[in-house]
Amino acid sequence: MNETIKYSVAMRANPMKPEEAKKAYATMQHQRTLSLEELADHIVEHGSPFSRGAIYGIIVDLTVCASEALTEGNNVDLGKLGTLRTTVSSEGAETLEDFTPANIKSLNVNFEKSTYLTERLAEARFEKTISRKAQAAAQKAENAGQTTADWTPKEEEEEEP
Repeated sequence: MNETIKYSVAMRANPMKPEEAKKAYATMQHQRTLSLEELADHIVEHGSPFSRGAIYGIIVDLTVCASEALTEGNNVDLGKLGTLRTTVSSEGAETLEDFTPANIKSLNVNFEKSTYLTERLAEARFEKTISRKAQAAAQKAENAGQTTADWTPKEEEEEEP
């Protein structure tokens, strides 16, 4: 894997132990979100014999069919990517007989990565970069013709997650 994953570091409190001192934690710095069209283009760039339009159509159909399968109570195995699994969240009832569908509050989808993806992620390299807040402050200063920028959080502000 030649890709580099960028991250920044921010001081944050542990929400479970707010009395403890803040600690430095990594925060992902995503480059962007690929649209379905961009993903189709990426697949074509990998030498697919199918056209961009055909690939896009297949991806759209995949999302519709996977959604249907999940709402029918099925898991969806996405091969080397992983598996989508439905889970249910409910309020407890005093007895089994007292439990009704009204106790069910939400149906959720969890993702379980595949062994292949797990191995790819284990090969990842990391590169520290500045936070989005610092990037925005630097861009604002540069646009204003300034040579310095201050992104120090005010005391009441929390560091960027």
